[in-house]
Amino acid sequence: MNSERSQAYGRVMRTLEDLGPSKLLPAEQARVRAVADTLLFSEDGRDDTTVEAIGSVHALTDHLVATERWSESSAQQLRDDLEACGPALLLR
Repeated sequence: MNSERSQAYGRVMRTLEDLGPSKLLPAEQARVRAVADTLLFSEDGRDDTTVEAIGSVHALTDHLVATERWSESSAQQLRDDLEACGPALLLR
């Protein structure tokens, strides 16, 4: 873990505090937290757990945009912040 990753984690947590209660269901908030935790503590962006976490967040943000609950730009920002929680070798 490094300061850039921990700062990205902080941005994700602020997003959950600011938007979570009004824009995300409790299960979706928990999913975002779990992905952020997984990525923050991952040492290898290619392990199955990390790849699965990234897939999960992409599925969630795609769903949020498709159902018009979030804009594409908000969803992309969340994806970017979550991915920044992970290691530099993170598969995209």
